[in-house]
Order: sequence, then C-alpha cells, then structure tokens
Amino acid sequence: MAATGMPSIRRVLLKLSGEALMGPDAFGYHGETMAGMVAQIKEVVDLGVQVGIVVGGGNLFRGATGALSGMDRATADSMGMLATVMNALALKDALMAASVAARVQTAVTIAHVGEAFERDSAVRHLEAGRVVIFGGGTGNPFFTTDTASALRGAEIGADLMLKATKVDGVYSADPKKDPNATRYEQLTFDEAIRRNLGVLDTAAFALCREQKLPLCVFSIFKPGALRRVVLGEAEGTRVVL
Repeated sequence: MAATGMPSIRRVLLKLSGEALMGPDAFGYHGETMAGMVAQIKEVVDLGVQVGIVVGGGNLFRGATGALSGMDRATADSMGMLATVMNALALKDALMAASVAARVQTAVTIAHVGEAFERDSAVRHLEAGRVVIFGGGTGNPFFTTDTASALRGAEIGADLMLKATKVDGVYSADPKKDPNATRYEQLTFDEAIRRNLGVLDTAAFALCREQKLPLCVFSIFKPGALRRVVLGEAEGTRVVL
C-alpha cells in the first residue's frame, strides 16, 4: 500500500493492551498516556477511517495470573473479561472528552453499562463515524484478547488489524536484550510461524491467516505512528499472506 496522504484503508481493528493504558504506572490508568492514545485515534478518525478497538485488562486483572494463584481458570478469566469492560468504559470516556463519538459493546451482558455485542449494530456505528470499543474479550474463558481482536476484526470486515505495543514492530530477538536484533518491515504469516516470533497467540494468528486479515504491529507510544500506519507509510511491521 503506497503512502498518498489519504488512507486507502476504510476500516481497522485496533488492539490495545491493558498495560498500555497504565503507561509508566504499575496499575490502573495514566492520564497523559491515555490522552496521547486518544489523540492518535482522533487523528485517524478525522481522516475518515472507521475504528474498532479491542482493549485488554492487564492493568487491572489478568485471568492467567489469577489462575496461577490458585483460582479456577474459568472464574479468573471471567474476572479478566470484566476488567476489559472497565477499560472500555475508561477509553470511551476519554474519547468522548476529546469530541470523538464512541460506543462500548460487550461480549458479556451488563445492563446499563454498554450495548451487547451485535455485528450489524457495530458496523452501523462504524459507518456513522463512531469508534466502537469491544469489551469482554470473546465472552468465553481460555481465549486471549488477541483472539478477540482477530475475531472482531473478521466479523466487522476490517481491512487491517493493528496491534499496538510498546515496541515499534516485530524484531528478530528482544531488542532490549540483544543489541543486534533487527526489525522486520514485512513478514508473511508463514515466516512468522516458522521463526516462532510470537506476534500473536496461536489461535489469533490462525484466525487472521484463515480470514486473510493482514496485521501491523507498531508502537502506540510513538507520536503519529497510528496515522502513518493507516496512510501506508513505513511504520511498524506488517504481516501479510
């Protein structure tokens, strides 16, 4: 996709981790960090790109961590799903404060908190220019929010799935530990599997490949990165068929 100054991408699914929302803090939300993310999302919405978001819950509670401490895994995952709903509400509030219309749809029914997820309704919101934040993961235990992102991306007909991380792409090794690590500009799904790069969890990766949903991994902490990705500029790592 060539950079032209106008996006050729119509609709994206953005995966935000819960950890990203807490910025440098150890728990909860970091106001300045969230404001920076909202500003980047607003930039692409203003370009006319339709944005769906799946948000994790790791800044509040992780199901896998709860299970390690002795909790029943299904119960712990249910708690993790509720954490993602809390994050979805926080993100919606921040977007609305920045004059970006947003709606929350949840995979777990919670009256008076958000709409129940319904594909046609989500698409109508997107077509009306509203950001749709999907909370509650897939609605089932044992599935990560990576998988929820791939699932929602496929369901809404996204042109591209975006995984926002703290690192500006996929590297051959951990760049914090290996000074010789190199960043890939583009990979195929098969290459990423063969090199065991851990781009997404296995279920999410398989779903993206099966549904022919390309992926871009980029740093949400890099100013303007989201805009550059949707404009097709050299940003992050693209994973394609």
